[in-house]
Amino acid sequence: MGQVEDQITPFLKARRAALDPATLGLPNGVARRRVRGLRREEVAQLAGISVDYYTRIEQGRAPAISDAVLDAIARALRLTPAEHTYLRNITLPSRRNAGGACANTDRPVVRPQILELLEAMGDTVPAVVYGPGMDILAWNRLANLVSYDYDALTVAELNAVRLTFTHPDARTFLPDWDDVAAGLVSGLRAEVGQFPDHGRPHQVMCELRDISAEFRRLWDAQDVVDRDHGVKRIVNPLVGELVVTFETFAVPNTPDQRLCTYTASKGSETERKLRELARNVAVLT
Repeated sequence: MGQVEDQITPFLKARRAALDPATLGLPNGVARRRVRGLRREEVAQLAGISVDYYTRIEQGRAPAISDAVLDAIARALRLTPAEHTYLRNITLPSRRNAGGACANTDRPVVRPQILELLEAMGDTVPAVVYGPGMDILAWNRLANLVSYDYDALTVAELNAVRLTFTHPDARTFLPDWDDVAAGLVSGLRAEVGQFPDHGRPHQVMCELRDISAEFRRLWDAQDVVDRDHGVKRIVNPLVGELVVTFETFAVPNTPDQRLCTYTASKGSETERKLRELARNVAVLT
């Protein structure tokens, strides 16, 4: 797959196919619909634009699309806020080139103050800093013991999506692997819109499409979801299953980095196990 602009056609086609015409009050005649979902002319009608203009937009041939038109298409296709943001960014000409092979793909540098924060939480709260494309940029001592041994990985391996699809122990660590994998892929797609000036999300996508059939299947589903909080199950090799709540925060003044923390309910079995892991940290250090 090519640059970010090449995402427009499959994304809009997939969103058209996902809609049920009947729920939108559209007719369903005897001789109609050879394919699932809405036809182009129906999307154009719902958005209040010409069929020719919508066709050019879907084919990536329409320059300088106005915000009003994009908003109308988003309403017609019932896009979520994350999907709307993604569509807006991949259709802006000034941002399309950001996804190409020549775009910046460098790993950002984590500020010393953030590294100090990780260190301060190192005995109580597992925490990781992610960059564009879900590269793992920094972590604390406790995070290094929760699942993957980040210290033992190469820079090329330090990527959350890559680890999920290529690490031999990923399915052991993640009992809900299918859900986690789907969430990461849809989150990676969201990042294409969130970090339009950085080429790393696109690069990660291209690399994993080449090496993982499962990744290709999930990517081609065209889902866009940015899961910045939730609950995750992890099977730890030292203490067994952990049920943690993750929260992701934008790093101040560093929009291309996110801090992710993993916590447990007070008094829970997972909290006890995290304390046990923390004692292991103290022994190892």
